[in-house]
Amino acid sequence: MDLGLTGRWALVCAASKGLGRGCAEALVGEGVNVVITARGETDLLATAAALRALNPAVEVRAVVGDIATPEGRAAALAACPQVDILVNNAGGPPPGDFRDWGREQWLAALEANMLTPIELIKATVDGMAARGFGRIVNITSGAVKAPIDVLGLSNGARSGLTGFVAGLARQPRLAGANVTLNNLLPGAFDTDRLKKTMAAGAAKTGQPVDEVAARRRAAIPAQRFGTAAEFGAVCAMLCSAQASYLTGQNILLDGGSYPGTF
Repeated sequence: MDLGLTGRWALVCAASKGLGRGCAEALVGEGVNVVITARGETDLLATAAALRALNPAVEVRAVVGDIATPEGRAAALAACPQVDILVNNAGGPPPGDFRDWGREQWLAALEANMLTPIELIKATVDGMAARGFGRIVNITSGAVKAPIDVLGLSNGARSGLTGFVAGLARQPRLAGANVTLNNLLPGAFDTDRLKKTMAAGAAKTGQPVDEVAARRRAAIPAQRFGTAAEFGAVCAMLCSAQASYLTGQNILLDGGSYPGTF
């Protein structure tokens, strides 16, 4: 299926590896020009080179910086001629016990996982509406629906973003102008983030990491961890021309792990 995205421009945050890279690869494969950002220059430039090789017909621009800072956001936005597609993504805050977190840790989590996406949405959404096309996908977490005890910072910050997006997506001036906002909620994907979370779980229980990983896989109905490529494919679908009637939704991609009916 042609997703109708050829020639569009996308800003994909935290795209040097993991789920962000998977989204960038899927969009590039659909003919989308991309601006990718990340803090690590080496990984980011390597990813940019791989994306150019994947589809030489598109333009790929790499911006090194911290998207959670005003300077990082300004640089990323300046590199994108127009933002037709925005994929909000940032590394999750560290696991732990809320009794050990102070105000500084909470503010950092809110800045990266709630306020930064809101700032980028604010900077781009009205331009999208004026042009009659816009797709915003926020990568949040399956923990928004099924909180994980050691990820309290993530649970709180991402839930705040989810509530904000639920209201904004339903503004007629956006939804009526072919601008959609949706959240994509990953479950257990084979990424560095998952490895860190399982290491924290192993440290908490005193069990080997391999045992923690095996138990985690066994609890997933799909009996495996997800891949960045399949995550990116769903992201591209949400950005497609065909998805214009899908907005304000939380799409859970977790191999069937969430046990609820709704």
